[in-house]
Amino acid sequence: MGDWVVVAEYYSDVHRTEFICRGLETKAQALEALRGALSSYVPSKNLVEKRRRVYRLAGQETYLVVIKGRLTQWECTLRIAELVSDSADPAVAERVQKEDSAAEAADGPQDRIPPGC
Repeated sequence: MGDWVVVAEYYSDVHRTEFICRGLETKAQALEALRGALSSYVPSKNLVEKRRRVYRLAGQETYLVVIKGRLTQWECTLRIAELVSDSADPAVAERVQKEDSAAEAADGPQDRIPPGC
């Protein structure tokens, strides 16, 4: 099972998070599923869609979807998320830490303060 998901967050009496797609293997797959959901996701409410506007939040892989219905307007945020810890599977956190360490090493040389300075 993959570690990436696509989620919708919205307020409907209380803040809610809904999983749109689970078990994606890669970030690229999650982004593809996210982009597909932008035009097709509908809330769990009875809403007759008249107009849909999608805004991308600057510098993020997050979108604001505004759906105008006959009588109401509904907003939600769609984004991707990666599983980084699972109390039932400690290997998840270990794998993420290794991936983060490898990514930092791949960033190239880092400026370091010499000893004794």
